[in-house]
Amino acid sequence: MSVKVRFAPSPTGKLHVGNVRTALVNWMFAKGQGGAFVLRIDDTDLARSTPEFEQGIEDDLTWLGLAWDERYNQSKRFDRYEEAASRLKAAGRLYPCYDTSEELDRRRKVQLSRGLPPIYDRAALDLTDAEKAAFEAEGRKPHWRFKLDGKRVAWEDLSRGHAEVDTASMSDPVLIREDGLFLYTLPSVVDDIDMAITHVIRGEDHVTNTGAQIEIFEALGGPVPAFAHMPLLVGADGQALSKRLGSLSIADMRDQGYEPIAITSHLGRIGTSDPLEVGESIEALGESFAFSKMGRSPARYDTADLDRLNAQALHAMDYTTAQPRLAALGRDPGETIWNALRPNLEKFADVVDLERIISGPVTPVIEDPAFAAAALEVLPPTLGADAWSVWTNAVKERTGAKGKALFKPLRHILTGQEHGPDMATLVPLIGRERIVRRLSGETA
Repeated sequence: MSVKVRFAPSPTGKLHVGNVRTALVNWMFAKGQGGAFVLRIDDTDLARSTPEFEQGIEDDLTWLGLAWDERYNQSKRFDRYEEAASRLKAAGRLYPCYDTSEELDRRRKVQLSRGLPPIYDRAALDLTDAEKAAFEAEGRKPHWRFKLDGKRVAWEDLSRGHAEVDTASMSDPVLIREDGLFLYTLPSVVDDIDMAITHVIRGEDHVTNTGAQIEIFEALGGPVPAFAHMPLLVGADGQALSKRLGSLSIADMRDQGYEPIAITSHLGRIGTSDPLEVGESIEALGESFAFSKMGRSPARYDTADLDRLNAQALHAMDYTTAQPRLAALGRDPGETIWNALRPNLEKFADVVDLERIISGPVTPVIEDPAFAAAALEVLPPTLGADAWSVWTNAVKERTGAKGKALFKPLRHILTGQEHGPDMATLVPLIGRERIVRRLSGETA
């Protein structure tokens, strides 16, 4: 069987790390199996869906390297959902309900007071045609519920192992609202059947829904896909990320300077037995993915880990990859300087400030003019690969300074900073003329 998975975001907001982790795991599983990845835009809510958010979804996935093999919009498939709904109505599996939200809430409270589970009591199934007509005359519009079989539904979950849901303990799910809007469940099942989706991969918060969805697959006569329900993301503090996802949109992370491979490596490997390191490529992440590596505990999303992986990705980036981006920044220093600076990059744009240490202008920080003057006097006439070692030994002999008292003031004078790239690498690149001017207190 050829593997085929889908990612079905709603274009009602920006993609955040929770969305993208689901998309990524689907993509990695499919590509690792030589299968197909489907992008299905869930835009059935026409009032809230926008072309701008839809384009943003495509832009984010493309930037991350999550190319899709097929693409669909659910808003163009209403005729298929109507057809499926008609079939379920004819079979007695989809029935109209005229209960108001207030009436439902009142009945739930009564059930709870009697120690009963607060599930829908199927009162609508007992309505006569006359009662339905009376509700219609009042202006009530029905919502439509799917009649569950009330049985134990079992499946072998790729992530959780054996799973069972007793649909007798559930309310019959609403599939169509009073205003005629299809809720997610029915379009999703119809699409999964029509598009030959073989595996549904999502968060473990959907486990209970799966029992009802399997019954809908069966009622429509479609093949039931395999399921995998992943542990959810939590923050570094162990608390749920759900209320903080707005600040973790992929668009914002891109603007903040994170590398795509750092994001995908982080989201693809947290909560697994794989080491939390940057992958060679997103394709390599797919080839190494397996649900057997995924733990049962929530996956811990820690921005500090992402920052580390981002730096790691930059430290390994060769000049050929970096050059077009350097040119776009208007700051292409060449391969030698790129190789000197990349071990100190945390975000790619840092190269602008680091390159300025070499080419200037730098305002030297001179706390002891006598020390600077002594260092200038023993500056070697030529600055080769060993210039830093030769020069610092000479300064040590002239001033008696050693250790931090020797190296720190020289860095301050030459770079204007306390920390930065390796000085032995920087000195030949800065050049003797600029070093002389900086040691003399000039901005150069």
